[in-house]
Amino acid sequence: MTPILIITFIATLVSFIFDRNKTLKGIKKGITQFSKILPTLLSVIIIISVVLFFLSDEFFIEYLGKGAGIEAYFSAALIGSVSLIPGFISYPLAAIILKSGISLSVIAVFVTTLKMVGIMTIPIEAKYFGLKTTLLRNILSFIGAIIVGTIMALIFNYI
Repeated sequence: MTPILIITFIATLVSFIFDRNKTLKGIKKGITQFSKILPTLLSVIIIISVVLFFLSDEFFIEYLGKGAGIEAYFSAALIGSVSLIPGFISYPLAAIILKSGISLSVIAVFVTTLKMVGIMTIPIEAKYFGLKTTLLRNILSFIGAIIVGTIMALIFNYI
């Protein structure tokens, strides 16, 4: 995160040197846009935090199943689609789930939907991209996650 902040600061500084007015105008516009999205973003973060507080690692293990069957795929896809877990939590969670005996293909579906499908963020996304685009992206991402899991199963079953 620090390198991104440093690069952003340097780029803003360079922009400020070349055109102060344009840079200040851009910063003001960014702050305005951020303040518009902040209430919705905070409400989603609060809801997700409360839900994650009540869900344990055992919950994910129980509902992802031990097999790699179609039920496990769709269960993983649904849980991943509804969850909104940051990467620094989702990848260690995937390691815990892997150690419990869940197949790699099911974990691939879970993590892929976790990162690509956002049921909880539909209101925010629809506000900026439109409901049709948001739903299409989420549906295609869901299907893509199932395909990724299937390919992973084929790879690990034949290697």
